Amino acid sequence: MSVQWQARSNSLTGSNSLTGSNSLAWSNPVVWWWGLLTLVSSANIAVWCVLFHALRASPTGRLDSTSSVELMLLLCAAYVFGCAFRSFLPRADVQRICLFDTWLSSVFVGRSVATVAEVCFAAQWAIVLLHLGAVTGATTTLNAAWLLMPLIVVAECFSWYAVLTTNYLGNAIEESLWAVAFCAIGIGLCRLLADFDGPLRVLLIIAIVGIAGYLVFLLAIDVPMYVNRWRAEGGNNRKLLTLLEGLRDASTRWVVTHDLAQWKDEIPWMSLYFSAAVWASLALCVFTAFENDLTRCDSGGTAASCIVAPVSSN
Repeated sequence: MSVQWQARSNSLTGSNSLTGSNSLAWSNPVVWWWGLLTLVSSANIAVWCVLFHALRASPTGRLDSTSSVELMLLLCAAYVFGCAFRSFLPRADVQRICLFDTWLSSVFVGRSVATVAEVCFAAQWAIVLLHLGAVTGATTTLNAAWLLMPLIVVAECFSWYAVLTTNYLGNAIEESLWAVAFCAIGIGLCRLLADFDGPLRVLLIIAIVGIAGYLVFLLAIDVPMYVNRWRAEGGNNRKLLTLLEGLRDASTRWVVTHDLAQWKDEIPWMSLYFSAAVWASLALCVFTAFENDLTRCDSGGTAASCIVAPVSSN
């Protein structure tokens, strides 16, 4: 084990006091934030359960529609429950900090859950883009769909690199790739605006606006935060953990802290990630259940007249 790793471990452990502003009490703002995260995540789980009961059967009774909805619900479950797990037991990967002293708070466990959840979330978007691109014959949308999964898999590799080596540059690249992926999604959705009318066009516009806001957050706040951390720690001049050292470190070391100073930079992105992003995953399930009614094209085949028909109950 490197001397540098031991020094960093000791410095973090030395700040692990459970008194004063670092205590797990309602007077601590971190506790209020955690309470809000758990409340939102519990509500998200409840919404998923309602959707599972209401949407698992196809509104049209077609077998292919039923399979699509059930697949989307399964992918959504991985994301909803994965984000809930990370809300109940928050941790910051590279810093190795967490709120609760349990092996479930280890970075290895949390990052593994996050990887599965994020790949499933990307798969949801890819499925929707593939369907809409196939309906309209929009090559741009289809290309965006096929590009999405490789980008996210590479992003997850950089995330693991950052976790294992404690190099924030890996996080900066990861988030940049997420920005590229959602830029591709946005372009694919913009391409569809000319092909649809009515409620579906409204939904597309809402999604595009949401994606634009997400891109602004990534490029203006998230990516610069990781780049600044990388520079503050010496950039390429800092000695990093090897992959094996990092694997052991991420599996066995977690530092409990309730100090707001340690969490203040994590609070904005975690709050948005475990709320708005999960709502998007749930919305994709609803869209899939209604898509056969929303994408009824006129006989000309070049435009779509969208109407909303009620979903039949089970």
